[in-house]
Amino acid sequence: MPSLDRDGEVFVLELGDDENRWHPDWLAEVNAALDKVEAADGPRALVTTATGKHWSNGLDLEWLGQHSDQLNTYVDQVHQLLARVLELPLPTVAALQGHTFAAGAMLALAHDFRVMRDDRGFFCLPEVDIQIPFTPGMSALIQAKLTPKIALEAMTTGRRYGGADAQAAAIVDATAAEDAVRSSALELARPLAGKPGSTLGVIKSRMYPAALAALRTIDVNHFG
Repeated sequence: MPSLDRDGEVFVLELGDDENRWHPDWLAEVNAALDKVEAADGPRALVTTATGKHWSNGLDLEWLGQHSDQLNTYVDQVHQLLARVLELPLPTVAALQGHTFAAGAMLALAHDFRVMRDDRGFFCLPEVDIQIPFTPGMSALIQAKLTPKIALEAMTTGRRYGGADAQAAAIVDATAAEDAVRSSALELARPLAGKPGSTLGVIKSRMYPAALAALRTIDVNHFG
């Protein structure tokens, strides 16, 4: 399950050590951690990382298959988390040490910056292959963060990007060796921790108004 630690002015959100799929309990733990980060006084930044083979494989499709009557509530919770991270009033860096797929990839994109392992692990939006259309909110988030060319490629082909390809496509901002992904993300986040949160939050909300509005729109037919 997710856990929160602190390295000086940088909070470190550890997503877990398995596939880190978005079970409702997992979502609740992530939001509780973000509550603590937002409530903290003084300079702060956030690095989100994980342990093991995966950063996050996204939606918990097994749980969803057993609770299809809760689809709309569940997807709304997913949207709220993506919107929350997108406009967090502090600098955010995703430290992608492993596979980052589907909603996990969207969560990475919701961060301000991304550092990815250079030799193994993929960033991928596989929805076209698993036959789950992007919701309007998800589409808006991806298109707000990627260039039109790369968004088209990533969303319609399901391409798996390794670290070098992801950096060349500006999906991630930097790559690092496996044992340096977290430290590189910390180095990126630490000098930004002093940015005034009240101003930063407004800047982010005004950078991504369409994505935030789409993510916060209640839709009874999310994947239709």
